Amino acid sequence: MAKTYVLDTNVLLHNPEAIFAFEDNNVVVPFAVIEEIDNQKKRQDEIGRNARVVSRELDTLRESNRLSEGVDLPGGGRLTIELNHSSPAKFPKDLDREKYDNRILAVAYNLSLLDSEPVTLVTKDLNLRIKADVLGIRAEDFYNDKVDYDQFYSGVGEIQLSAGDLDSFYTDGRLDHPQHNAAPNQFMLLKAGANPSQSALARYFRGALLRLTHGEASCWGIKALNKEQKFAFELLLNDRIKVVTLVGRAGTGKTLLALAVGLEKVLEENAYSRLLITRPVIPMGDDIGFLPGTKEEKLRPWMQPIYDNLEFLFRNCPEPLDSLQDFIRKGVLDLEALTYIRGRSIPRQFIICDEAQNMSPHMIKTLITRVGEDTKIVLTGDPEQIDNPYLDVSSNGLTYLVERIKNEEISGHVVMTKGERSRVAEMGGKLL
Repeated sequence: MAKTYVLDTNVLLHNPEAIFAFEDNNVVVPFAVIEEIDNQKKRQDEIGRNARVVSRELDTLRESNRLSEGVDLPGGGRLTIELNHSSPAKFPKDLDREKYDNRILAVAYNLSLLDSEPVTLVTKDLNLRIKADVLGIRAEDFYNDKVDYDQFYSGVGEIQLSAGDLDSFYTDGRLDHPQHNAAPNQFMLLKAGANPSQSALARYFRGALLRLTHGEASCWGIKALNKEQKFAFELLLNDRIKVVTLVGRAGTGKTLLALAVGLEKVLEENAYSRLLITRPVIPMGDDIGFLPGTKEEKLRPWMQPIYDNLEFLFRNCPEPLDSLQDFIRKGVLDLEALTYIRGRSIPRQFIICDEAQNMSPHMIKTLITRVGEDTKIVLTGDPEQIDNPYLDVSSNGLTYLVERIKNEEISGHVVMTKGERSRVAEMGGKLL
């Protein structure tokens, strides 16, 4: 039996392709949603773009029939723009009848009274799901792009070996181990079963355990301080691995390691033509509003954490700030907001995307598809510190990307757990 899904505006603004994600079921878009989308279409950000994409998709669908009467969707099912069943007459009197959320809620409520088919309100708004539950309406989040964060891939495993196999690994620098069901470039802590104090670190690739080749590297004065940082260096310095994801709480060294390797690869090895650093412009707390000045001056407050790390890396230069600005003027080092990435093709560059947990899966796809030939991209972030109101640990673009590409040979991932910034930062990450 077909089900009926009533979509809230935030679902479509989060993923404009959501109307095609419900297989052969009925999709209902309340007329209030169209009004809200129209209010967002002029925004010059991802939300505005998604609003315009939704409008174009609906405009294409209406060519086959009036949307208020229903149109067939390409993958099965039927889409309807609901004009009726929006009366909130049976709602509690305290509910504001003019609010878009309550008008959308009314559509789901009235359809649930009339239809013999199950009706579900799909919304990313926690309070709207709570109100729906109070009124006896089934409500759920949009799960099409969610991952199970409790089972999140860490990029690190453990293997018990015999003492003889561990000795062979030390001697040869590799050990064939085809039976192990590990992801490409997954790191392993090797332990001797009879003597757990005997151990080694390895990278798993094509049925073999390989010795780390970059774990002891030093880039711009930065060395690994723990095994996860050694794993990160192994991924960052390997040019065959084109997509690297580093996840961990504040102070674990994600951004600093990525910047150090980026500078090494671009300025010292000339392996890439430019170091491009970007991050989503999402405020923590109240937005600081319009900023005057040039593009660089506008970006400076958003990019200040990057500047802090870069100034630390340039600390041994005679004039650290002048050296940093000189590389920026020459175009070898580029700091860019994600807003300006769309539509570009970026070949032979080392890209670092910081705070990637604040990106939606759709934004992540947009960024990844900008990567050109011979470009490497590194994405860092902490899924437990999200400032985007419509994302969480399970639905943000960073965790989505990790789970989708973990079995690809050109990708690598590490969850970094040990804080190295300071004792204060480590205490805050653990206890607060």
